[in-house]
Amino acid sequence: MTGEPIPLDPAEKVDLWRQRFFEAQAAAEEFVLGEHGEAGLSAWIAANSRITATLLRAQRPAGMSTTDHFMTRLERQLLLYDSAVTSEPQPSGTVLRNADCGILRYRRRAARAGVALTFSSPCPYCQELNTAIAARYVEPHVTVSCEQAGDGCTWRAESAHEPGADAVGSPHRGRADD
Repeated sequence: MTGEPIPLDPAEKVDLWRQRFFEAQAAAEEFVLGEHGEAGLSAWIAANSRITATLLRAQRPAGMSTTDHFMTRLERQLLLYDSAVTSEPQPSGTVLRNADCGILRYRRRAARAGVALTFSSPCPYCQELNTAIAARYVEPHVTVSCEQAGDGCTWRAESAHEPGADAVGSPHRGRADD
């Protein structure tokens, strides 16, 4: 090659970052499963959720609840892969609907291109990891759950407190002092 490299356009950069992240994640999963089996994968999820929750605490914008911060992070993560995501405030919390998961589309494209995938579906891993992160990070009175729905999923962050009860903060806003 001669001369200066041609800079990547923004879409090419996004695709390259997705590919590199996917490669690193797949390599880590393959290594952990190959060396340590399912017990290793559980330990990997525990370590990953602990590290991520610690990072989220350091990155949370002032005045934003941990629940809103977690749900916003999850939404942005799904949007990185062009998922069809909507977020809806509810009386008991927030519902994040992922009608068409871009991560699933991305993995299917990779499989068609000959990439060997560690998991037949990323969904159980994604759900277990993100609910573990939420359990370590969001307000104690909030439960985060996920349900599969075709090629997508629905995430819920719901407060155990009844709307209008004497809870500290609302389920959607959470507590500013967390």
